[in-house]
Amino acid sequence: MTDGLLNLSPWGVVIATLVLTHITIASVTIYLHRHQSHNALTLHPVVGHFFRFWLWLTTGMVTKQWVAIHRKHHTFCETADDPHSPQRLGLGKVLWQGSELYRAAARDAETLAKYGHGTPDDWLERNVYSRYPFAGITLMALIDIALFGPIGLSVWAVQMIWIPFWAAGIINGVGHFWGYRNFETSDAATNIVPWGIVIGGEELHNNHHAYSSSARLSNKWWEFDIGWLYIRILQALGLAHVKKLAPNLRLRPSTHIPDTNTLRAILRNRFHVLKLYARKVTKPVLREELRRADQSCKSLLRGVRKLLLREDVEVDGQAALRLSEALERSRQLRVVYQYKQQLKELWERGAATTEAPVKRLQEWCNRAEQTGIEVLEEFAALLRGYSVKAA
Repeated sequence: MTDGLLNLSPWGVVIATLVLTHITIASVTIYLHRHQSHNALTLHPVVGHFFRFWLWLTTGMVTKQWVAIHRKHHTFCETADDPHSPQRLGLGKVLWQGSELYRAAARDAETLAKYGHGTPDDWLERNVYSRYPFAGITLMALIDIALFGPIGLSVWAVQMIWIPFWAAGIINGVGHFWGYRNFETSDAATNIVPWGIVIGGEELHNNHHAYSSSARLSNKWWEFDIGWLYIRILQALGLAHVKKLAPNLRLRPSTHIPDTNTLRAILRNRFHVLKLYARKVTKPVLREELRRADQSCKSLLRGVRKLLLREDVEVDGQAALRLSEALERSRQLRVVYQYKQQLKELWERGAATTEAPVKRLQEWCNRAEQTGIEVLEEFAALLRGYSVKAA
């Protein structure tokens, strides 16, 4: 047994530490991320204040700073203005120095003023939480020592590194570098694993970047978001209200003529459409072209594979030349690439549910079904059936 008010066994201290750090993770994902940053849900004032108080104790983070930095990250993702992009700064830098990047961004008054709106600004925030952010973690150290005895300092140390490592390091670093992608977003966000438990569901980072305002981060039936489970429990208790979720889709018969509902479904799920296009159209055509190509052409096609399949790859001058050469040497790849670009124009032009963009979608489907490229014809037929499910 250890000293301290709880007098726990060593394993008891380990379990208690994991529980305490998990509460912190839940506070970050539910309160800071989904509630404050993206307004995906509302929280009962008592619950919201508990999370804010707990984060003051265990991280010393200021709500306005965290929210502002995260919103700026979404606005400038993978660019020079992104506060923590591993694509720009390197994975090692973000993984091991994520908290330093956070503190540097938090010192930018312009960032806080522009992106920190709507965060708490009550007496406690102004006079306690924001004014004395280190008082909370000092108080937490005293509480840990009182509860666990001398080993409480180790418990406190684990609490202090938990968010800097898992959130600032793993999510901001690995979550933009390695993993799988359900959606072909224009940034490099990935789902690290399909089971969002250790980091509260934030492991499903590609899903979040595709539907940033959704309170649920899981998207496929086999993915699990423990943060969403906690939100559902709070909702059942009347302590939370979900405002936004990723749209649900349904497929109507493929003979359906595209209408405003079809267009709306495609616009809302454009990252899913692009991923589906890559999987069902571009990949099969590229695979067939590689099978038939000579050695020099194979090398060229392999070199532009990411440019054809991924939306987050930056096309510089040399890459553009290689892509142009590859498309010149393969008619089928050139056609499917051109049709993808035309499809993207539907949302890049800011299309609304009006007659003109619907007509363009109808024309796209009609022309795609006459290209003689079987996988493209099948995709166009599939696209005709897209519709948004009623809530």
